[in-house]
Amino acid sequence: MFGISWTEFLVILLVAICVVPAKYWPDVARFFARCVKYIRNLIWKINDFSEEIQQRIELEKPIDDLISNATKDMFPEKVSTKKKKTSKK
Repeated sequence: MFGISWTEFLVILLVAICVVPAKYWPDVARFFARCVKYIRNLIWKINDFSEEIQQRIELEKPIDDLISNATKDMFPEKVSTKKKKTSKK
């Protein structure tokens, strides 16, 4: 979890318990519960949004159409036209 082992996590938890006075433990627990709930909801929203985008891509437009539209949006001038060669005299 976050690149730390369980023993390191327990040491951090013990230090936090020693530093935070006992009367603030319920407030700290509520704060962490709100943080976990917020992060969980955020992850769910991101997953739902990515699934919605994936469904739109699969159902509405083939990938070739998406690429051509994106290319047209990014490069409005005609990409495939070649400049005429001018002859010097």
